[in-house]
Amino acid sequence: MQLHPTDYCLWVAPTVARFALWANRRHRDKRDTCAQPELRSNIGVQFPGGFMSTRFEMDEGLIADKNHDDKIWLEEDYNHLGMRLRRRRVNIEDLVAKAQSFQVAVPSWGVGTGGTRFARFPGPGEPRDIYEKLDDCSTIQKLVRSMPAVSLHIPWDKPESPAELCEFAHARGLHFDAMNSNTFQDQAGHQLSYKFGSLTHPDPAVRRQAIDHNVECIEIGERLGSQALTVWIGDGGNFAGQSHFRRALERYLESMRQIYQALPDNWQLFLEHKCYEPAFYSTVINDWGTSYYCASQLGPKATCLVDLGHQAPNVNIEMIVARLVQIGKLGGFHFNDSRYGDDDLDAGSARPFQLFLIFNELVDAELEKVPQFRPAYMLDQSHNVTDPIESLVLSAVELTRSYVQAHLVDREALREAQEKCDALMALAALKQAFTTDVTPILGMARFRAGGAIDPIATYRASGYRQQKAKERPAKMGVTAGIV
Repeated sequence: MQLHPTDYCLWVAPTVARFALWANRRHRDKRDTCAQPELRSNIGVQFPGGFMSTRFEMDEGLIADKNHDDKIWLEEDYNHLGMRLRRRRVNIEDLVAKAQSFQVAVPSWGVGTGGTRFARFPGPGEPRDIYEKLDDCSTIQKLVRSMPAVSLHIPWDKPESPAELCEFAHARGLHFDAMNSNTFQDQAGHQLSYKFGSLTHPDPAVRRQAIDHNVECIEIGERLGSQALTVWIGDGGNFAGQSHFRRALERYLESMRQIYQALPDNWQLFLEHKCYEPAFYSTVINDWGTSYYCASQLGPKATCLVDLGHQAPNVNIEMIVARLVQIGKLGGFHFNDSRYGDDDLDAGSARPFQLFLIFNELVDAELEKVPQFRPAYMLDQSHNVTDPIESLVLSAVELTRSYVQAHLVDREALREAQEKCDALMALAALKQAFTTDVTPILGMARFRAGGAIDPIATYRASGYRQQKAKERPAKMGVTAGIV
């Protein structure tokens, strides 16, 4: 990358200043809690190790140049859509504001190549550590401007210095979302195995190890500025009689109460259920009802997290969402898509109408100002055959699309049809919103926020993946994780 003289004040000087700031912070207490990030330019400097090393970045100048070319068609499509919406008494500017307000967290493991239980095929230039993951997350945020938060998985992303990791993230305009614990794999340094369970294991020593790991995740999260912990366990059985159903659930609650007690006052605890896998006969936290019961037993800081791929086949997920909203225990989402099970496909790629219907329930609760309705949104996908950055970008676009479309539902017409038991017109009210192409609204929202009108074309034109393939030689055995 060449520097023009006018770039000195925008790039070199801030870089030197931040390096000096980082060097000074190395002498501080490493337990300092991360403050919320300030607005800063991305500087491409690796803080850990004390060396300044420039790495290839998504050039915001390239985004601006590409937007200059794309803005002509965007304005034409935007104005045309605005006229159509005015006939429905909808102000297109209100929808742009809604699109700009929507945010979803990116999973750190999502920027790596995924895999299946059969094989994993590494992709070129995939990140090898948490710092390179954050570089990729920053690129996604530059393109879509709706993903400034990163959710970490411990121990995959365990930092040697949380203070340095915070500095690195904040310099890239990022902050940290919910922490994720891992007791579904045996970990280096752990003396006991989770092969037959973790928080519900018959051996209290194994349960103690799993509890301590979750508490450690909270402690790391505090230092990173996170305010939530997501707990998903793979505990269950593959054979009838392998585990005692009631005792296993009691052990889960006993373990989770200790984790709950370790939560800071401003934290949330997300309980994530899954119908099956890795256990195929029985799973301890197998459905939303069990999750709700446990969250209710634990206390007000415990809520239910809905992963779209963790439900029973063909279940009505939008109704589950409505139920959890109604009883005040909807904590958040792991968005993805599926055809058969926990496929972890890109959000909106297989069942876009289902995704819209889920957001219809969420927007309905938002508009009605349901008390305590503050769901946390995160993507959780496995990218086996695509560029992970492209998949995450498109998934963020599709989530925002469904959110905006849900705001297009004529709520008065829908309610009138429901009250009159007019099933056809009720469906028509939803279909009118779902079939409205809001692409110009999404493009305008990104453009005004400094993102890319056409994020995939801009990303490919940047050569980012090719450059990262040179910087990051293939490392066999790297895993993105499938959660």
